[in-house]
Amino acid sequence: QVQLVESGGGSVQAGGSLRLSCAASGRRFYPMGWFRQAPGKEREFVAAIDRSGRNTEYNYPLKGRFTISKDKSANTVYLQMNNLNPDDTGVYQCAATNSFVSSSSGDYEYWGQGTQVTVSS
Repeated sequence: QVQLVESGGGSVQAGGSLRLSCAASGRRFYPMGWFRQAPGKEREFVAAIDRSGRNTEYNYPLKGRFTISKDKSANTVYLQMNNLNPDDTGVYQCAATNSFVSSSSGDYEYWGQGTQVTVSS
């Protein structure tokens, strides 16, 4: 089992940037993803990255503003978020799976507790 710890959330004004981190325990590499949930809305896929860090997948409308990356030496996945707007507000969670990169939250077995991102206009 792997523990995931997110950090890097906070409050920013529209147009600002944040970088979220998700540190995974242990030495095993997993395909990992980021999801977000805004108040009153369903959880939404943001981005995912495979074990190697070479292959990524994005929620298409977010691609170009959000970038997922992986530092294998630290077993940490990052989500760089630029040009944020109030619609990006929500709790961002990272997740890991024993199988393959997926945009479906049901495919992920392990979840972090989440980090709050608040974007003000």
